[in-house]
Formats: sequence, structure tokens, C-alpha cells
Amino acid sequence: MKVATLCVLVAALTQGALGVLSPPERSYKILMLLPVSSKSHRNVFMPIAEALADRGHKVVMLTNHPKSSKHPNIFEVTHGLPHFREDNVNMFDSRKDPTGGLNIFVTALPAIARDMYKVKAVKDLYDKRKDFDLIVVNHMFNEVAYPFVHEVPFITVATSGMDPRQSAVLGNVLNPAYVSNLLTELPSPMSVWHRLQNLLMHVSFSVYWRNWAIVPLIQKEISAQFPELPPLLDLERNMSLALLNSHFTISKSVPLLPSQVEVGAMHCRPANPLPQELESWITGAGAEGVIYFSLGSVARGNSMPVQYRNLFLQAFRRLPQRVIWKYEGELEDVPDNVMINKWLPQQDILAHDNVKVFITHGGLLSLQESIYHVTPLLALPIFGDQPKNGRFVRDSGLGHFLVWEELTEDLIVNALTDIISDPKYKENVMKMSAGLRDQLISPKELAVFWTEYVIRQRGAPQLRSPAAQLSWVEFLMLDVLLLLHLALLVLYFTLRRVLRAISAKIFGSEGSKQKKE
Repeated sequence: MKVATLCVLVAALTQGALGVLSPPERSYKILMLLPVSSKSHRNVFMPIAEALADRGHKVVMLTNHPKSSKHPNIFEVTHGLPHFREDNVNMFDSRKDPTGGLNIFVTALPAIARDMYKVKAVKDLYDKRKDFDLIVVNHMFNEVAYPFVHEVPFITVATSGMDPRQSAVLGNVLNPAYVSNLLTELPSPMSVWHRLQNLLMHVSFSVYWRNWAIVPLIQKEISAQFPELPPLLDLERNMSLALLNSHFTISKSVPLLPSQVEVGAMHCRPANPLPQELESWITGAGAEGVIYFSLGSVARGNSMPVQYRNLFLQAFRRLPQRVIWKYEGELEDVPDNVMINKWLPQQDILAHDNVKVFITHGGLLSLQESIYHVTPLLALPIFGDQPKNGRFVRDSGLGHFLVWEELTEDLIVNALTDIISDPKYKENVMKMSAGLRDQLISPKELAVFWTEYVIRQRGAPQLRSPAAQLSWVEFLMLDVLLLLHLALLVLYFTLRRVLRAISAKIFGSEGSKQKKE
């Protein structure tokens, strides 16, 4: 009996070490909701969707993008609403927005909430939502999808990584004394001023989004269509699990609940062979190597202000390296050492040994890919969490961090030359990459396991922290503190009266004796 048990244990450990999951008990029906998402958010969802589909599950995805998957077990539904289109937004304009570009959602999200459930394909999905074993929601920007999760088990994918607001909803309130807010990376350890600033950012951003500028407007539109539905933020509290696009090796280590699982960089993969033209261009650069330049999927190259575009062209002309520039549009007077293309296989390029540095906008996925494929970075953040990621690049010694408004031709050339010539940047990325890759099973397999776990465990209520059901007054024990203060006040005044009475009796008696004498 003991031998048999030992064999089962060894087999289980071996299976885990090899990253092989047990076959699912049956084929599940899973609905993924990302009706408001960027292409990068979709790129986080697709690896999970395809991995689940490979295991025989039927995956339906509601998105705001054209269909992209060819997997027979994935069915994509596009709502087709025009209210949030990346192509219509110039992210360079958002640099003047103190919210980091989030103000565009003040009008977009209520409009989507108003119109989305009037789309027949969406309404059909909503009516059949209880036919699914599980619903998976894109955490960021998707409160409009919460009507779907009423009385249905659901989990979220935090495509932007750790969000203190979501962590608090799960019952894990992160301490602003050392956990930076969503948009700003502060020095560690924080000074008194930084801790105050961080606390104000934690509170103000949450209030701005959830209680003032965004969610109340969405709630108004949803309530008009679903008057019997509980408040959206109450529905959110029934979340079983959050898959976080983060990992402690490439961000700060924070305490997590069982309902918070880090699956950061799960979209990263080994390199595929490059097209012959690209391979020849990169290898033909010789020992000087290649610089790769991309501003991601949201900030299009042709939206870059002309003065910056000209600075890069002049800077590249002075460099001995070849440059591959992802640029949507036409460019004149391009130097001979620069290749322009509208689309490029980013991970395959970053994995090439002759690519020396990645000029990036500092998006989270680009940061993860660069670390995974061991390529130093020159970060030029534009909006959102990108400045935070840029500071992480600088502070972790992975490369340089520059600000657009301060750019000069010399600054670009000097930063690139330093990153390429100083081996410390490559060494630092290599160390971090080794830590990221050193995992028992892959992040994608981890995401699949926990997704199936919640289904097998019928919503997995055992994962939920009791703190998630408490109000702020209860969680911070403000009512208990009030009672303690009242008790202290009662004790103080009682003792005061007793001491006065004793004092009057003692000193009053002595005074009477002195008068008699």
C-alpha cells in the first residue's frame, strides 16, 4: 500500500515538474468577456483561450476586435461598437492628461454600457450566460460586462498586472507604505513625502474611477436596462479568482491571497524562425548589431509628433548599428541603416542574439517580452502605466528611461551607445530573465489549472477571503476603535469624578479641622 502511494506521489511530482496537466474531467464551456480592450489586452487573453481550447474546452470570446483565432474550439463575437477604437486615439495627446490617458473612458464606457446589450449577438450571449461553466472577465475597463456574472461563477484576468483596487476588492488591501499605486513607481524605501503621495494616489484613483467619474455613469446606463440587477460593484465582490499578469521576479514582491495567482509573461514563447529578409538584415549587421524600435499596438508610429520623428531619423543616421523600426505610414529621407515595416514579429526579433537594444514605449507586454528574451531596453513611456514601467527599467538596471519632452539627438545617441557598450545592462536583464523562467510549471499552464479548478470546485468559495465581504468601516475596525475611544472617555470622566470626590473628602475634612482649631 505504501509503495503504491509512493508511486502515485512520484508520478504526480514528475507530472508537475514536466509541466503536464492531468486531462480535464470533461469539456467545459467558457465565456471570455473583453468588450473593452486594447490589442495588448487581447494578446494576454489569447494564450489562455487557445490553451483551454487545446484541452477540448469550448471557448466563446466577446471582444471589440475583428476575429483573429483560427482554433476550431474558439468562437469570437465582436460587438462592433465604435465608441472605443484605438485607431482613433492619438496617445501622444494623452500626455497632457493628468489621469494618464484614462479620461477617454469617461465618455466611451457609459456609451458602450448603453449600446452593448442592444447588439443582438451580445444579448443572445447574455441570455445564455448560465449555460457556461465559467465566465472570464478582463479586469481593466470592463465593468460594463458585470451584468453577465450575476449568479454565475466568474474569474478575472488582470491584464495590467497587480491593481491595488482589485486586490482590495478581493480582501487584500495592499499597504501604500511600500506598494506603489497603479500609475506611479516611487523610490524604495519611500520617504515620508512619497508615502503620503502614494496614499493619496491609491485613494484618489480608486475614488475617481469607482465612485465618481466612471462607474457611477456606467451604473446609470446598466440600471436603466437591468433595474433588478444588484449594483455592479456588489457583483464584482463575488469574483472567485484573479489571474494577475505579473510575477514577483519582474516587479515588487507583495503578499497574495489564494485567490490571486501570478501568471505574468504567459504570452511569452520561444522564438520562431524569422522571415528571410529580416534574418538577413539582422545577421548582416555584423558585430555592431541591431536596434529594434516599436511603440506597441496602440501608439501608432505616424501619430508621433514630427519633431520627435526627425530626432530619431537624425540620431539613427549617426549610429553604426542597423535599426528595425515598426512604423505605420510613409517616411522620407530614411537612412540606409534603417528598415521600416508596418508589422513585425516582435518576440522573434527580440530573441535574436544580434539585437542589442529595444526602444519601447514601456508597455507591460513589451517589457515582459524583452526580459524573457534577454534584450536591454530604452524606455520612452507615453501614457498609462508606461512611465511606471520606464522607471522600473531604469531602477532595475535594465536600460535607460527618457522623457519625450526632454529628447535631443545627442540624448538618444548617448543612451543607445551606453546600453550597447556597457555589459551591465545585458547582465541585469539576463539575471532577471533567469528568475522569470525558473518556474515549476509555465504561467500559461498555471492559468489553465486555476481556471479549471474554479469550475471543478463550483466557484471555489474556499478561495475567497472573509475580508472581501467586509465594509471599509468593518475592515479598518473603525467601529471598534470608536467604541474603545468612547470607553476610554467614559473611564476618564468616571475616574475624574471619583478623584474629585476623594479629594474633596480628604481636603475638605482637613479644612474643617483647621477652622475648629
